[in-house]
Parts: sequence; C-alpha cells; structure tokens
Amino acid sequence: MSKKVLYTLEFPVKCSPVILYEFLLNPSAIQEWFADKVDERDGIYIFSWNGAEERAELVEKEENKFVRYRWLHSAKDEYFEFRIEKTEISNQTILVIKDFAEKKEIKDQSQLWEYQVKDLFHRLGN
Repeated sequence: MSKKVLYTLEFPVKCSPVILYEFLLNPSAIQEWFADKVDERDGIYIFSWNGAEERAELVEKEENKFVRYRWLHSAKDEYFEFRIEKTEISNQTILVIKDFAEKKEIKDQSQLWEYQVKDLFHRLGN
C-alpha cells in the first residue's frame, strides 16, 4: 500500500467566516453539501452516502478559523481539514481544504472536493 501524501486546495468564498464555519462543523449544515446524512455523537461524525456509512472524529477546531477531522479507518497522522483564511490585500475569505491521498489519486480526489465545494457554494448563495 502506498503512503498517502498531504495535498491542499483553495477556494475563494463570498461569505463571512462565521457562516462558512457553521457549514464545516454543524452536522445539519454539513449534510446540505457533503453527505446524504450526517449525525454527530460525542465528537464522532457519521457520514452516510447511498446507505454506506463512514465515521470521522472531530480532532480539533478553532471557532471561525478551522475544523479538522480524521476518518476512523485512516492512519493516526492523516486527516482532512477545512481552514478559513482571509487575504491581506482584498480581505477575501478563502476556504483551504487539506486532505491525504495516494499520489496517483490526488487528481480524482481533488475533483471530488471541487464537486462538493461547488455544492457548498450553491448552498451559500455563491
């Protein structure tokens, strides 16, 4: 099995960090763009797609700044993270996604994130 590598994607967003943060942490808001169904119990998020479930733990968060999750089936040092940044010059909000994938899968995984983020932006009115 190949070692997964960290990759980063950035997306400019037309909304406040406060609103964006809710869509990255709140299960009912995540469900609007990321999975068919999302539940959370004791820091464990249960994501469902077409009846299949994946579980992730909420590893770390900072209000209106970032949320980091780790799939329970993944290595301890692997995670996926949503970070909210502001550009210095234009003060534009940027959604930064960090995730792990095998090198040969990064392109496909990136396209999947782009599709998901497009749905998120639709929900946010972008």
